[in-house]
Amino acid sequence: MFSRFQAPAWKRNYPQSSGFDKIKHMRSRYKFTENGYYFITSTVTEWIPIFTSKKYFQIILASLDFCQKQNKFKLHAYVILENHLHLTISGEDLSNKIKDFKSFTAKKIIENLEKDEKKWILNQLHFYKQKYKIQSNYQVWQEGVHPKLIQDEEMFRQKCDYIHNNPVKRGYVEKPEHWVYSSARWFL
Repeated sequence: MFSRFQAPAWKRNYPQSSGFDKIKHMRSRYKFTENGYYFITSTVTEWIPIFTSKKYFQIILASLDFCQKQNKFKLHAYVILENHLHLTISGEDLSNKIKDFKSFTAKKIIENLEKDEKKWILNQLHFYKQKYKIQSNYQVWQEGVHPKLIQDEEMFRQKCDYIHNNPVKRGYVEKPEHWVYSSARWFL
């Protein structure tokens, strides 16, 4: 999967300029700017554990793969855990593209929860849905992704290390590369 996965500039043998020097002046807290590398987190409403079987992980993986193939954004690192995911991405118009990603995955997740008759989870997603969200009976994702602009290569490496070590820190695996739903093996 992820045949279009983008290695960081220093791993692709590109010229010394990785692009970080062009974005240092665009410092912003929790907003996407036009271009740049970002660390984002997307969390399931009330941290409900939805990603507990391969089927639900695959929804996210297939959607990320589609975004890569359609050049929606470049995915540099990722991890999917039971109730949230972390990504480092870059591209243009990221705010709308992440919104589309979350909307599409939410619909697919709800379809599968209904098909699998996961009533407890559906009840929770309905109960915690924001009242003003009238176009759906459920809310899968918490609002926002808290994008953090990655300022330089050191920060990029720090965020990738954080992403890949998340399953180790939680005690799910002993080594980052053992977590199947992560880019850690690819980084090795």
